[in-house]
Amino acid sequence: MTKQPQKTRKRSGKIAPKRSGGRPSRAADETPYHHGALHDALLKAAETVLERDGLAGLTLRAAAREAGVSHAAPTHHFGDLSGLLSELAAIGFRQFNAAMAAADSSGPSPLDRAMARAKAYVAYARAHPGMYGLMFRNERLDMTRPSLHEAASASFAGLAGAIGASRHEQIAAEALSLDQAAAIARAWSLVHGFTTLLLDGRLTDILHRLPKGTDAETLLDAMLRSTVGRPPTP
Repeated sequence: MTKQPQKTRKRSGKIAPKRSGGRPSRAADETPYHHGALHDALLKAAETVLERDGLAGLTLRAAAREAGVSHAAPTHHFGDLSGLLSELAAIGFRQFNAAMAAADSSGPSPLDRAMARAKAYVAYARAHPGMYGLMFRNERLDMTRPSLHEAASASFAGLAGAIGASRHEQIAAEALSLDQAAAIARAWSLVHGFTTLLLDGRLTDILHRLPKGTDAETLLDAMLRSTVGRPPTP
């Protein structure tokens, strides 16, 4: 007697591979995380996407895909894209503040420390251009989120303190005189403007016109020496 072929039962969708005991295994592209670890893993994944694909490429789905989890996971932890970006920017400010604090302890005089701080500012932006750009995109951030508000406020307080030290005076970030505010804005504008031009490639022409071997750091150093440490206006 000819053996009849055994009929197979069709299933809709993909058949998940089975573990011992007959239970379907987790999808191959989904990584198991403890709840707290998943929050951090999503932020790390978001930073990876940001630096690789830019702000336009960072979405909730992109972060979830990079972390290897369900596309709904970021919504559960951060609410929406603004929430994710805000928490990520808070990490950026904390990293930035740590770099500034290290620079503050690297020189023997207020002028040396101010110079080191400015160079650390540029160095951080060059090492983390995506994160640096995000930190100053207020239209994409929720500055009322406690973590971001605290980190950004600490950054400004550090700047105010550094300018005060270079002027040999105490500056309270909560209440500024016009002269103090002008000094802070002048220093911030100089370093932030230089950094933005550098990241955008707009200083290339200037650097090409300088003597061979002159790099962006040398140009920054010359700029800083001509402006940092001016005494307060009488």
